Formats: sequence, structure tokens, C-alpha cells
Amino acid sequence: MLIKKPADIKSSEITDHQVYLNRRLFMRGAILAGSATATGLLYRKLNSPPAVIEQRPAIAGLVKNPSDEAMRRGYTVNEPLTSFEDITNYNNFYEFSTEKRSVASEARSFITRPWTVEVGGLVNKPNTYDLDDLLKLAPQEERIYRHRCVEGWSMVVPWAGFPLATLLKQVEPLSSARYVAFQTLLDPKRMPNQNTSVLDWPYVEGLRLDEAMNPLAILASGLYGGTLPPQDGAPLRLVVPWKYGFKGIKSIVKITLVAEQPPTTWNIAAPGEYGFYSNVNPNVDHPRWSQKTEHRIGEFGSRDTLLFNGYADQVGYLYEGMDLKANF
Repeated sequence: MLIKKPADIKSSEITDHQVYLNRRLFMRGAILAGSATATGLLYRKLNSPPAVIEQRPAIAGLVKNPSDEAMRRGYTVNEPLTSFEDITNYNNFYEFSTEKRSVASEARSFITRPWTVEVGGLVNKPNTYDLDDLLKLAPQEERIYRHRCVEGWSMVVPWAGFPLATLLKQVEPLSSARYVAFQTLLDPKRMPNQNTSVLDWPYVEGLRLDEAMNPLAILASGLYGGTLPPQDGAPLRLVVPWKYGFKGIKSIVKITLVAEQPPTTWNIAAPGEYGFYSNVNPNVDHPRWSQKTEHRIGEFGSRDTLLFNGYADQVGYLYEGMDLKANF
């Protein structure tokens, strides 16, 4: 057996925290009970699918904000980027698989053209956008954001996208619109794990309208300068870096402005564990584990988790006067 030095070990080979793996198993209350089950889990861990690393088409005209301005506005961070291999091979995307390291291979043949996004509800100008037309609404910008999963791990991702506010302004929300609801594609033939009952399908998410209008909230169409890989939410996903990762709904086909707080998938599945807001908050623990620290993929040990994932200066005003423990 080849024994690697610590410096030679790829971040993708680091064993992730068992306690954070597979929220579905936690939710269903499953435990390892018997050598056969334990052996099966060990086999899957040691025989993960090979990493899928595919070059993506470059995004033409990608805008990179001046570094000082980007830092001030929260558009970048002065932290090492997580590797392309890890970002594209360590994924939560239950429409394809509940095994993080299997998503890339399961999603490999996912076709994202043609693609349309319906935007409507309480707006003056509802519209159904072809993806290419949607991406012409604004220049694609690079946004280097921290990504914090509710399971206790994190990354730094160089996204490419444009502000969600740009799209919302196009459809002119009515004064009665207070929330924005999102929906993922529902197509079990293309997303085979939708044939299971692991979650209620389609996946749905939501934001308050003022959250959606914050400049940090983007619709991402790429990462690392190229178009978004299927396993990371192609062709269009939401990125809200001050919230836990599951709020970043993937493969969006519908956006609806509504008056009442919309349902969200993980809140439906476990309302006592996953709130509507789901802001990153080290002072509000998950009922079954602490949120005070996180494991950054590619690093040894752990680091402290920051309030609003380090974006308090940019988004803290949205929650002034709110009880963040009650509105978790």
C-alpha cells in the first residue's frame, strides 16, 4: 500500500464528518444496527465513484470587480478557493443521489438545453425567459463566496452569475409581493432520484423580497469561469451566501412572487430542524449538532463559523429587531 504524506493527500480524499453525512438518514432516524449494514457503508466509502472532472465552456465577458470594491461589498473573500475537483464532486443534489460523491456521475448526462424559466405571480410583467435571453439581462460577474452547509462543512466557491434583483426588476413586483418562491425542474426521467420519496418533489425554496433584492443574492450560471456543471445546479441556481447551502435551489424553472411566506422543501421535511430563514448562525445550533464550527473542505481541523457566514456588514440590516433563534 502506498502511504502518502499529509502534503500529498488531496482534499477530496479527506474523510468527511460522519455525523453530518446524509440528512435523510438523520431525518428518518436510521442508525447503524448490525455488521451487514456497517459493512455496506464502509464498502461504499472505500469504493466511491471516480471523480468527474470535465472542462466547461468558458463564460464570455465575465466581469471581475476591482478587488478593493469587491471586498467592501462582499463580492469576494481573501481566502483560498476550494478546488474545482472538490466543488464538482462533493455535492448535495438529492434529485440525482443522496451520496455526495455519486452526484457528479449520476448527473453527467443531464441536458440543460433548451431551458426556460417562468417568472410570474404578483408582478406587472410576467414572462417566460429562454435561458440565453435570461443570461443577457446583465453581465455575468465573478463572485467569490463562502459556502456553508448546514451539515457543518464549507467551501469557497468562485461563482459566475448576475444579481437576482436584476431579474425581479424586469418583471416589476406589485406592492403586495412580499416573498419570492423558487421551484426546481420536476422530471424523474432526467432526475432519477425524483422517483424516490426521500423528499417531496419538486424541490422548492423561498426568500423574503428584500432578501432577494440584496446585491449578494445572485442567479449563478457558472463557476471557475466556466458554465455550471450539472452536479452543481446547472443551468441556473440561486446563491445566497449568508444562508445555509440548501437555500441555494438548483436547476430553477420557476420563480413566483407571492404575498405569503412560501413552503420550502427542508422545512416541510423537518420543520423543527430547518427553518424558513436558515441564516448561518453559530449561536443557533441544529437540534442534533453544534453550528459553532465548520470543516473547510481541503483543510485539516475546523474553523469558527461566522454570523451570517461573514456577511453581517452586507445583510445584517435585514434582520434588525428579529429574534434569530425564533426565526431560524
